[in-house]
Amino acid sequence: MEAKALYSFRATECDELSFQRGDILRVTNMDDDPNWYTAELLGRRGYVPKNYINVRPHAWFVGGISRHCAEARLRPLECGAFLIRESESTPGEFSVSVSYGDHVQHFKVLQDRLGQYFVWDEVFTSLNQLVDFYRINTIAKERIVFLREPERLLDRPRHAHALFNHTPHHASQLGFLRGDVIELLDCSDAQCWSGRCRGRVGVFPPEYVRPVYQ
Repeated sequence: MEAKALYSFRATECDELSFQRGDILRVTNMDDDPNWYTAELLGRRGYVPKNYINVRPHAWFVGGISRHCAEARLRPLECGAFLIRESESTPGEFSVSVSYGDHVQHFKVLQDRLGQYFVWDEVFTSLNQLVDFYRINTIAKERIVFLREPERLLDRPRHAHALFNHTPHHASQLGFLRGDVIELLDCSDAQCWSGRCRGRVGVFPPEYVRPVYQ
């Protein structure tokens, strides 16, 4: 998950991370402390004050779901529909899964020495920039494929109320308590929804929640 720095911050402890206003940070943990997040910037990692940054959630970021689950979600959708997930093979890295219409292609997002992201030759300081670039430039080499928001998600509910406690049994699953409000990120799979709650992203069975339509 990415965040934009609202103010500059100078670290005073060795485990803190300095940054400048306007920097784009990658938030890696939101649960250790109510006032501090763990984040990365240009290959450096440390604690940052959460009131100094603005987290920028996106429906296309679905956290640690499996390759198989990504394919199940995208296969029925139009060509170019995509999501970004945490890499199964390399923790801390990401993969872009893209519908080709007849199958799903997976692109590993690499990082250079400065922590910049790339799939091919172009490098980006954030995943947001990478996505924006491939909205107007083909991400595929053998055919023309532009990233696009899945149309099926445009009319979906944005939030849901938890009807029951849900205890995760896998890192890709989302845990929550009855009464929690869950931000819905992907409802395209009738058997497995994706959402965000208490700073975590994961999947869960839709029968555990009641969608809120606005």
